[in-house]
Amino acid sequence: MAPSKVLAGARVVLPTGIVHDGRVIIDGARISGVRAPADAPVTDLSGHWLVPGFVDIHNHGGGGASFTSGTVEDVLRGIHTHRLHGTTTVVASTVTGDMHGLAERAGMLSELAEQGDLAGIHFEGPFISPCRKGAHSEELLRDPDPAEVRKLVDAARGRASMVTLAPELPGGLDSVRLLAEHGVIAAIGHTDATYEQTQAAIDAGATVATHLFNAMPALGHRTPGPIAALLEDERITVELINDGTHLHPASLELAFHHAGPGRVAFITDAMDAAGFGDGRYMLGPLEVEVADGVARLVEGGSIAGSTLTLDRAFQRAVTVDRLPVEDVVAAISANPARLLGVYDRVGSLEPGKDADLVVLDADFALKGVMRRGEWVVDPQLG
Repeated sequence: MAPSKVLAGARVVLPTGIVHDGRVIIDGARISGVRAPADAPVTDLSGHWLVPGFVDIHNHGGGGASFTSGTVEDVLRGIHTHRLHGTTTVVASTVTGDMHGLAERAGMLSELAEQGDLAGIHFEGPFISPCRKGAHSEELLRDPDPAEVRKLVDAARGRASMVTLAPELPGGLDSVRLLAEHGVIAAIGHTDATYEQTQAAIDAGATVATHLFNAMPALGHRTPGPIAALLEDERITVELINDGTHLHPASLELAFHHAGPGRVAFITDAMDAAGFGDGRYMLGPLEVEVADGVARLVEGGSIAGSTLTLDRAFQRAVTVDRLPVEDVVAAISANPARLLGVYDRVGSLEPGKDADLVVLDADFALKGVMRRGEWVVDPQLG
């Protein structure tokens, strides 16, 4: 067990607000609410911010590794890459594939979830609309038959966190109900649904909008489509990819204004190139070209995930979008932790929770990362 330690001097972001010249005590792997031993080492973080570790509910890989097709070692490398950028809790997202392959992948990823490396599995596809397929193979898409949805959930052995589907497809609403009954997040995405169809899916139990604005009809003044329904309903948390490519700043501001900071979850939707570099990659069966940090399909040019890491999303949200730090912390830590049902352990800096935290400098650049009481990135060595 890690020894007790004290982090002192930083501006600490708590659920109740910002504490200046704050002091956080770590006892082993958890945040302690009691006095530290007299000989506990003190890390001086004056001039820095101390925030909870980031929670990413939609992530396909990083560090040159794919959660969809990589080996166990590859997946672990991808997880570690995102930890180096502050994401201490990550859900592994798959992309559309054949059902047998997805079930096998779910089995492998569930083992990593059982040993604590992953927080769960997110199936993005194959139950999505060919009209809004994005970087998914159209030949492998299928309607959301509840029996097939159940097969994937069962293959994940209790570790399925979320399934993205298009609720307007045959079987869509029944599949949403099935997921809700089994405690799995039903996410509306890659959809051509109308406003009314989206409302019906929310009433059936959907609670998340997969990367709002992307892979769905644009907001219209006569046909408002899914965006209006998702933004206005208090039951929905909206995912946002804040990389400057997927969303115009005005769209991000619109989402925050209408949903409010309690209903936004920043995600990366990262693929292999995150934290790795430009080049050619595979996203499922499709080839992707990453140039200047933007990932696009070689055939057709559709955006194919992102190369985003959550430390960059945090810094952009504060410095470019001018969002309050507390609201960014909610969107990048607390809200996704609540969605996953793990807010009792992560997502905020409170006694008894895992010692998962991020140190940022005055310009909100990442300087340190701690996971379960151990430095992944030591701010004193940075």
